[in-house]
Amino acid sequence: MTYILLIVTLLALELIYFRIADKFNIIDKPNMRSSHTRITLRGGGIIYLLGIWLYATFYRIPHIPFLVGMTAISLISFVDDVHSVPNKYRLLVQFASMMLMFCDFGILTIENWWVIIIALILCVGIINAYNFMDGINGITGGYSLVVLTMLLYVNHTISFIDNELLLIAIMSDLVFCFFNFRTKAKCFAGDVGSVGIAFIILFCLGKLILTTSDITYLMFLSVYGIDAALTIIHRILLHENLGQAHRKHAYQLMANELHIPHVAVSAIYMLLQIIISVGLIVVANKWAFSGVVLVALALGYILFKKKYYHLHVEYLKSKEA
Repeated sequence: MTYILLIVTLLALELIYFRIADKFNIIDKPNMRSSHTRITLRGGGIIYLLGIWLYATFYRIPHIPFLVGMTAISLISFVDDVHSVPNKYRLLVQFASMMLMFCDFGILTIENWWVIIIALILCVGIINAYNFMDGINGITGGYSLVVLTMLLYVNHTISFIDNELLLIAIMSDLVFCFFNFRTKAKCFAGDVGSVGIAFIILFCLGKLILTTSDITYLMFLSVYGIDAALTIIHRILLHENLGQAHRKHAYQLMANELHIPHVAVSAIYMLLQIIISVGLIVVANKWAFSGVVLVALALGYILFKKKYYHLHVEYLKSKEA
């Protein structure tokens, strides 16, 4: 009954937000770099923050620094969804929020200063990469559902985090997917959604890695990681401004230039990550498996880009003409 009450509450909160977004014109207008053609409500991913607040209300959350960090990073992202916020302020809040997460982990010691710096840069990079990957219907919600479900499965055997936290996150994600994982999305996640769910996933992954001392669990994000990292490298080689919107990710080429339906592209990413995550869980040598997978994903990305990137170049030329 508690779970039913929670998911009904989450659904009601999302619908209330839609009314607020509609009233205050919090919308996403398509442009030449967009993968959508309809004006759509932005910020539906605020449900992830609301879900964590509900968790704190129902279960008296023991992770106060995480809760504060989640609130700060989500709110600055929401403000950015409504009115653009300078990158330096967003990054400042992101680093501060990650420090709060590390405080919750109990790893903030002078002896670990160099590890903390590396981890800060890596985690903030992952959060922004997760945000970059939010460009078509269903991909953020669907991919996050896969990662959270895998974490829930592992938690039953290793018990690295409160099971209810994962369940609340999954319920929030299912509510968001109901409105987004469809051909004509009712809402987009916005930065508040993609950054918020990335923060939750990083917190859970961090707990798992610290409990097991096994960093290969980062492979739960390998499909996103390869696409995001190699696309950034590609754009650096093209001397592009990394802060400018674009349509160069592999999933964007699939959805835009190859005209594969958004939900189908999202499903492909989900399926790939399911296969990799299950493989990581069952294989004995996780390091060897991770190396093979990363090489295979990188080669697949490069070959795909070599074959189809010219279509994107032609698209840009047609728009400029």
